[in-house]
Amino acid sequence: MSDTMRAIEISTPGGPEVLTLCQRPMPQPAHGQVVLKVAYAGVNRPDALQRAGAYNPPPGASDLPGLEASGEVVALGAGVTGLEIGDRVCALLPGGGYAEYVATPAAHCLPIPDGMSLKQAACLPETCFTVWSNVFTRGGLKAGERFLVHGGSSGIGTTAIQLATALGARVFTTAGSDEKCQACLDLGAERAINYKTEDFVEVLRAMGGADLILDMVGGDYIPRNIKTLADDGRMVHIAFLSGPKAELNFAQIMARRLTVTGSTLRPQSDLAKARIAQDLFEVVWPLIEAGKLAPVMDSEFPLEEASAAHARMESSGHIGKIVLQVAGDLT
Repeated sequence: MSDTMRAIEISTPGGPEVLTLCQRPMPQPAHGQVVLKVAYAGVNRPDALQRAGAYNPPPGASDLPGLEASGEVVALGAGVTGLEIGDRVCALLPGGGYAEYVATPAAHCLPIPDGMSLKQAACLPETCFTVWSNVFTRGGLKAGERFLVHGGSSGIGTTAIQLATALGARVFTTAGSDEKCQACLDLGAERAINYKTEDFVEVLRAMGGADLILDMVGGDYIPRNIKTLADDGRMVHIAFLSGPKAELNFAQIMARRLTVTGSTLRPQSDLAKARIAQDLFEVVWPLIEAGKLAPVMDSEFPLEEASAAHARMESSGHIGKIVLQVAGDLT
């Protein structure tokens, strides 16, 4: 291997145009880490936040964007067990996915599910880790409960719809067009609400309220979500596309025994992420291999066109996941 690699760096905080092709030193695996030759890298909202200067990498992480990838193990750090040179995996990354090679903890790698391409597998880690930890671990979703996921046509939304449906929940979702709503219904949602023409509060209250809401919008959705929840309901926040601030009536939260919580994935400890990875391998990977969950693919861009991929994502015209082709299928 060469001493350098192609990568996409953030030249200065700003819009998609600040993503620049560059040469960087090859990463070296630390204790417990592996180096992957990247086949495909997933494109996610946190990448855009980092690009804009609003989501700094945690200490010790690469300054390059990219939080998930698929590829082939090409180097093992000290103490790594369970993986070998040549293994093909997908992985949650601390950063650095927009590059030809990336280092990541071995415990955050998962095997490519049987029958799945490397392109599809690159779309799994960020969404599956996020949905599992927030909807099922933190949110405690159970079979038969009414689950509302906002942004149902996003990567997170399409994953949440499929996984919650596969595990027996009644899924409701919001989306911004009839086309996106139909895509959500096709994935198993019981009801898809076009938020431009319908009020999700009224729809869910007529159904008895939501037992759990996964929200990535924030802003004025926060008090509306409170009204939408059934008694003893839970609301989990994972992003704030419309801002983190809202005025809340805490008397309602107390009287109706509501739970409001949330999390971000990237700052969590390596051990916490390793535990999520183990849960995914035991519960979610069999569902994928049984055909009950698959990433919804929107579009693919070559690595050097990362700025176009970000523009596509920020247009909100996409349905499902966007990926960067780095080395491709490694044939």
